Order: sequence, then structure tokens, then C-alpha cells
Amino acid sequence: MSVYEYLKERRAKAVLHLTLLDPDKQSAREAGELAAEASGAGTDAIMVGGSTGVTQAKVDATVLAIKEAAKVPTILFPASAANLSPHADALYFMSLLNSQEPRFIIGEQRLGAGIVKAWGLETIPMAYLVVEPGMRAGEVGKADLIPRGNPMVAIQYALAAEMMGMRLIYLEAGSGAPEAFPPALVRSVRAAVGALLLVGGGVRTPETAASLARAGADAVVTGTIVEVARGGDA
Repeated sequence: MSVYEYLKERRAKAVLHLTLLDPDKQSAREAGELAAEASGAGTDAIMVGGSTGVTQAKVDATVLAIKEAAKVPTILFPASAANLSPHADALYFMSLLNSQEPRFIIGEQRLGAGIVKAWGLETIPMAYLVVEPGMRAGEVGKADLIPRGNPMVAIQYALAAEMMGMRLIYLEAGSGAPEAFPPALVRSVRAAVGALLLVGGGVRTPETAASLARAGADAVVTGTIVEVARGGDA
């Protein structure tokens, strides 16, 4: 079974939870420990990525440690073509559609396509849409941020993504965002498209995650809260 089919099958039973681990935020060993804890708690998959400038060696080490420790799929969420690994189970082959920089829309994808093809790595086409406040993701990706209070802009991007064949749409408020998405925005996008809808950024409590799930998110992504909890502050 492909990772995409696995996600669809799991989603048929419940809203998904995905754990995001950044190779630049902890050692490979610590990432493996976090993945084991998340897997044991019921997360459906581990996403690996986030920071720019991380070497492939560090990504490889992190992915291998996670795969050894966790029993759920490991999916790459790369910031660039330099952040890939042949050891992952799948790759979000994603485009930051609301970037003002062509590099993040198609440039990095062009550079990585041949490598991914040679590795035989499963690709899952995904539209990455950064919503206000965007945080570091919006800054680095030079995103023309989607307004929180204007669902029509998000709907337009999501429809375009689906028409281009994207199987996943990821609405991202940015790691460490002070608050999560307004459920109304998620609800509006959900009503417009049938692709799997991921939502992340600013999700700190079960109540917030539940509100996003009720609004129509197929998957809720948490990252910063996992790192904070590991440090004993949450």
C-alpha cells in the first residue's frame, strides 16, 4: 500500500494527526525518541522537514532514526531540493503556490525531480499555502500571505491546486503562530475542494485541534508543541 493510500484509509476512520519534526531542532537520536512517543500516542505519520540549510546527511540520519523507532510512515516535508532522503517512505512533492519567488513554486521541484525519480521515492503532490501570520515559513518562502479573514483567497488557491492535480492541500499558519486558523476559513476551503486538507500552525491544545477537525480538516499537523512538550514546558 502506498503512503497516500494509507493516509486515505486512515482518514476514512478518523481525522488524521501528523507530527512534524525538524532535523535542525534536535539530534537524530532525539528525533527518534520523539517519533516513538508520538507513534505510541497515536499519530498517523511523521513529517520530516522545516528548516532551510539542513544537510542531506542530517536529514538521512533523522529519517533513519525515526524509521527505526516509529511504526508509522515517515514523509519528507522539504524546504529545498537539498533536504531530501532516499530512506523516507514518501515525499510531499509540494509547491508553495502563494510564494512571490518562482524558486519555491517550481524551481526547487525542478532541481529535485530527477533525484527523486532515480530513488523511486513515492511522491504525493501537495499545494502548500501559507496563511497569516506565516511566521518563518512565510518569511523564508516569500509568501504573499493569504488573509485570515478572507476565505475567498484561500478557496481560489485551493481550487487552482486541485485543478492542477494536487492530492493534498496544506494550510499553514507558520510554526509557532500565536493562534491557529479561524475554523471558518478551514470550513470554507473544505466546502470547495475534495483533496485531503491538512492544517497546521498554532495548534497547541486538543480543543483547537478538535475545532479544526470539526471545521473539515482531514489532518491536523503539530510540530512546535511537540518540541516544547519534550522540553518540559507544556
